[in-house]
Amino acid sequence: MKKKKDVMDVWISFHSVNGYDDEEPDSLEFSTDGQYQFQAPVARLSYQESEVTGLEGTRTSVTILPDQVVVDRAGTVQSRMVFKEGSKSSFLYSTPFGQATMGVDTRSIRQDVNEHGGRVEIDYVVDMEHAVVARNRFSITIRQMGE
Repeated sequence: MKKKKDVMDVWISFHSVNGYDDEEPDSLEFSTDGQYQFQAPVARLSYQESEVTGLEGTRTSVTILPDQVVVDRAGTVQSRMVFKEGSKSSFLYSTPFGQATMGVDTRSIRQDVNEHGGRVEIDYVVDMEHAVVARNRFSITIRQMGE
């Protein structure tokens, strides 16, 4: 494990399921390396996106708070999504191809993070220009390098 000013190198595993109504859901799983910092009660995670996610050239930062999770993207894609259980928020999603106003309606958040890493699960509905696009569920598992 490498430590630098309380920032650890970590291995991050993602699992997401996306679907809408009666359609067969799509599933995506991938892992990457990143950095993690925990200063109770806040955890911060950051990693570089890749072609696997379709967001190559984008850095994603995740801030895990006791009552919400904030996902910031900067680079090729820019956005700031705020997930708060039982709450809906809107954000501007900017890509090289244009911008769209999107929303997330967070159904549930489960988190168990500490100084060693942990897990976050979010279940939410996405809308674009006020029309429901998909129901998504994703989980992020954070482990120290070498575990």
